[in-house]
Amino acid sequence: MKSYRINRLFNSKSGNCFDVAVDHGFFNEHIFLQGIENMQNVVHLLADAAPDAIQLTTGQAKYLQSLPGKEKPSFILRVDTANVYGNKLPRTLFSRMIAHPVEQALRLDAVCVVVNLFNIPDEPEITDQCIQNILKIKPDTDRFGMPLMIEPLVFRPNNEAGGYMVDGDPEKIIPLVRQGIELGADIIKADPTNDVKDYHRVVEVAGNIPVLVRGGGKAGNQEILQRTYDLMQQGIRGIVYGRNVVQHTNPKGMTRALMAIVHEGARPEEVEYLLK
Repeated sequence: MKSYRINRLFNSKSGNCFDVAVDHGFFNEHIFLQGIENMQNVVHLLADAAPDAIQLTTGQAKYLQSLPGKEKPSFILRVDTANVYGNKLPRTLFSRMIAHPVEQALRLDAVCVVVNLFNIPDEPEITDQCIQNILKIKPDTDRFGMPLMIEPLVFRPNNEAGGYMVDGDPEKIIPLVRQGIELGADIIKADPTNDVKDYHRVVEVAGNIPVLVRGGGKAGNQEILQRTYDLMQQGIRGIVYGRNVVQHTNPKGMTRALMAIVHEGARPEEVEYLLK
């Protein structure tokens, strides 16, 4: 049954996926709201640009799912919220999953649910909460045929990076990705390695589970286009970008440029004109 929904997520011709994540408001950080202050406008703009999927929360799903017609992007439901992204970590960290997440996903006609797997230096309790979330949701995703996307995130030390900054060390990313696989991921969503040429190792350790790469912090046009192209050469099955799309001056053009790279193998120089 999961394959039915996965078929709605991955492009039928390329076999790849471009998911635009706009679930950032779930995490109570003001900086994350830049570019998504008006969610209805954002979702309609993105839907018109036609990525494969849009990642939203229960409270914002209506803006996508109420659109008429069958052409709109598939919907991915974010099922957990956390307080780990600030410049200063709170005294107590948490990662909480919404109630009856798979039931809510089914009611909202989601094709997939996504949950975090954090690795934060000296904060093992937050990893434990993430694992408990996954262990709790996994049986229901299997029972109801709902694909489970696990998002392994390795953080740099907060006092070193000054807030939410990912660690691109493959020696840290690879074991966390493998743990996500062992916990039952149907799809992996992970950060890029410091050296893009190392990313085939992440793909290898994931086995036959498709790997989508996160966009991370905002980057310049040339950097994000080139990195995406280089990552596709490493065998990934697509990308999940948020701020690099919605905070761009031309979100629609950026979406179409990235779609060309992901689905058609276009080179960065061939799609730069779409950003003008």
